[in-house]
Amino acid sequence: MTSNVLDAVIAGGGPAGMMAAITAAARGRRVLLVEKNDRLGRKLRITGKGRCNVTNNCEPRTVIESTPGNGRFLYGAVQSFPPQETMRFFEALGVPLKTERGNRVFPVSDNAHDVADALARRLKALDVPVVQGAVRAVCLENGAVSGVETDRGAVYRAKAVVLACGGASYPGTGSNGDGARLARALGHTVEPLRPSLVALESPDPDCPAMQGLSLRNCGVSVWERGKKKPVYTDFGELLFTHFGLSGPTILSASAHMRRMEPGRYTVEIDLKPALDDAQLDQRLLRDLEKNKNRNFGNALGELLPQKMIPVVVRRSGIPPEEKCNAVTREQRASLRNVLRHFRVEVSGFGPLSGAIVTAGGVSVREIDPKTMQSKRVPGLYFAGEIIDVDAYTGGFNLQIAFSTGYAAGSNV
Repeated sequence: MTSNVLDAVIAGGGPAGMMAAITAAARGRRVLLVEKNDRLGRKLRITGKGRCNVTNNCEPRTVIESTPGNGRFLYGAVQSFPPQETMRFFEALGVPLKTERGNRVFPVSDNAHDVADALARRLKALDVPVVQGAVRAVCLENGAVSGVETDRGAVYRAKAVVLACGGASYPGTGSNGDGARLARALGHTVEPLRPSLVALESPDPDCPAMQGLSLRNCGVSVWERGKKKPVYTDFGELLFTHFGLSGPTILSASAHMRRMEPGRYTVEIDLKPALDDAQLDQRLLRDLEKNKNRNFGNALGELLPQKMIPVVVRRSGIPPEEKCNAVTREQRASLRNVLRHFRVEVSGFGPLSGAIVTAGGVSVREIDPKTMQSKRVPGLYFAGEIIDVDAYTGGFNLQIAFSTGYAAGSNV
């Protein structure tokens, strides 16, 4: 190898790629970062609704436990660069952080640009060159990495290549599955790319009937056919859409639906989680008494959002024209059951392009978990979403990007 040969080329300027480049450069390695967008961290800048949930203020084992997709593979990487190190890293770069509900960590400024800009500044301070383009091919000599060729015809010779090209969600930010194609061309097994942390589709006509309705404080449970306990429970915000369900609780729930097929999962919504059954019954009695001479269908305005009233009335089985003072105890019990167990059958995930995270990717069986180096191609490394790991919401997926990026950058 001559002096013009780089130590490493990093393909992808997202959180994993930038962390890999920073870590390698800080060790004195000559690295080059190749990024297809005209700005680094494009997807990072829109995460967390623009606030950027940097990590989760937790122990390493919690990160592993919160990663249903091959969490154990991450043990070495997360131990080497745990959430506390991530927090120290960004604080040292001048990004003060705060911890919110669920131990979610955000920049004090609530601005994702501050996180991405801090990484870009650190790259500049370390004199890491950034060239615009996409890696079209990884070059090999005698079966080992020798460099890359970009879509602009440039060839860069290097002893190592880190593929940190992301997954296939939010393709407008550059995550279009390029990394998976490169890995497959190099002989790696790539598990099918699929959405995680994504909206849910439903055949239920009540969803489009309530399109745009947001419930802010509802209970959400996910039931799997044949199971006696819910596979997921949560409390918070939910949104009805023209195709099904969305909102924070639904995105979180989707990561727990590991065997998706039509009819396997049902979402159950508790519309009045703050009231126990006795309190809810008393509330219904008061509302019915207050409107005793009105039709039942016109008496739920204080109980439910307007868009939801006709749906709940129909599901309760109580004729909308029935007078409130004629509603029986059995009918009231039926109404209470609808409010407590509003069920929506799930037919599938929303499109991968709209998912927050891509599940699937390069098989973890073919990657050294301590170094992130390929077991098939010497000098080839992986970091971030390109690897077949995916976690729940709460900052865990970004922590995985930083930990795997650090591991790759420490070993190139």
